[in-house]
Amino acid sequence: MDKIGYVIIIALAVWFVYKQFAPVKGLKNMNARQFRQAAKGSKVIDVREPHEYKQGHLPGAVNIPLGRLGRSFADIPKETPVFLYCRSGMRSKQAGKVLAKQGYTDVTHLTGGLTSWDGPLAM
Repeated sequence: MDKIGYVIIIALAVWFVYKQFAPVKGLKNMNARQFRQAAKGSKVIDVREPHEYKQGHLPGAVNIPLGRLGRSFADIPKETPVFLYCRSGMRSKQAGKVLAKQGYTDVTHLTGGLTSWDGPLAM
């Protein structure tokens, strides 16, 4: 492989890493304390898989896995705040991108996901 090929591979790798960690326009990031206070009485969505949800989830959260989010827009009102979380924050960030593309304007995700959560979990 010549130098141009290596440059292209490196550029693609850098772009991929940037896209994974770049901020999502319109998606609010909150730590566990902020998330707990702001999410009271709002729609809280756990975007993990059902088996993960059953192992413990935030009290009052509904389970809509990331892969099924596109089929669940009717269950998520656009006019109310939406709070998302997952295990580490990566899937909830992706879910935020999906919702933003659909016109949701008040979307927040838990930075660090459940790994940053210090409160009780429901089973």
